[in-house]
Amino acid sequence: MQTVYIRPIGLAESPQSEEGAAIRLGGGLVYASRFALIVRDGGKVVSRRLLGAAEVPEAISALPDALVPEAAVQWDNLRLVHSPLACGARTVRLDQPQVMGILNVTPDSFSDGGKFLDDPEAALDHAHAMVSAGAAVIDVGGESTRPGAAAVWEGDEVKRVVPVIERLASSGAAISIDSRRSSVIEAALAAGAHIVNDVSAMRHDPRTKQIVAQSGVPVVLMHAPGSDGDLHADGQYADVVLDVFDALKERRDAALAAGIARHNILLDPGIGFGKSLAQNLALVNALPLFHALGQPILFGASRKRMIGALSNEVAAHRRMAGSVMLAAKAMDAGCQMVRVHDVFETVQALHVWRGLRDAALTDFSQLA
Repeated sequence: MQTVYIRPIGLAESPQSEEGAAIRLGGGLVYASRFALIVRDGGKVVSRRLLGAAEVPEAISALPDALVPEAAVQWDNLRLVHSPLACGARTVRLDQPQVMGILNVTPDSFSDGGKFLDDPEAALDHAHAMVSAGAAVIDVGGESTRPGAAAVWEGDEVKRVVPVIERLASSGAAISIDSRRSSVIEAALAAGAHIVNDVSAMRHDPRTKQIVAQSGVPVVLMHAPGSDGDLHADGQYADVVLDVFDALKERRDAALAAGIARHNILLDPGIGFGKSLAQNLALVNALPLFHALGQPILFGASRKRMIGALSNEVAAHRRMAGSVMLAAKAMDAGCQMVRVHDVFETVQALHVWRGLRDAALTDFSQLA
């Protein structure tokens, strides 16, 4: 069976820098002028054409008939403008990158496990500090998903996250619940959470799809190769970039079939989950491709092991610089949201990034 992909490979500072021969990726501030039109057959790449933006429509029409509809949809998806996320009384705009701050109320998360577990006031103070620093969303999690983490009883997970969410909700912050269990998700939404962030992409608990569809909240679907027991297992790929693309497409379609609104689905390539260093790096470099799925992209690589692997295995709490670098790379790729521990530093990087983008858009000297 043949499959097709349109991967942006040449990014531009602005459309005028390419004399208009560029498209706006995902309704953001990133533009693409060069593309690879890729065809796979049985998992093997059989053709790869390099094209300018003006050449893509004709190249799509020249594809085998069975591939034309999907390629045309991907071309439209790359240029799709995304609606803001509705989060209670707040909206989160997606026309520039947004920062999601991480709040772990767990004993064993890889970076900050135990720091806020037994001190709700410290957890709330940290959440409020992240909001003050510019976080658009606070992501509350009560289960560690690091490799080898012990399983958590869902009742304990509820006890960890619900009190924090209830008190945080009164502050007006947008809140996501980082869980793969429907009972935890249901309790978190009742407590005031606005977004579901499911690292299993709703594979772990079939009831989650029903809860998300009925509640009408946004959901993040993350790629992980493993099943219930170990999300990091079974990471076998013919081509990690295209395989993850296909897997996220399947989960997107499953969410749509369950009645979840298209504008409420975000996708996350799952950096660090069942992927080697080389595979993680390949995914980061290929992030613009995922706009072809037509959904906002959430990127999470904060303090992850790939940073340690590239910096003499430095401890997780000393990976801030690498985390900001990866977040900036995601912004350059047009990702709509970055999930981070170091909110103040990432928001500062975002402000500088936005300044550079605005300057490029208002620089008309190139047209003189």
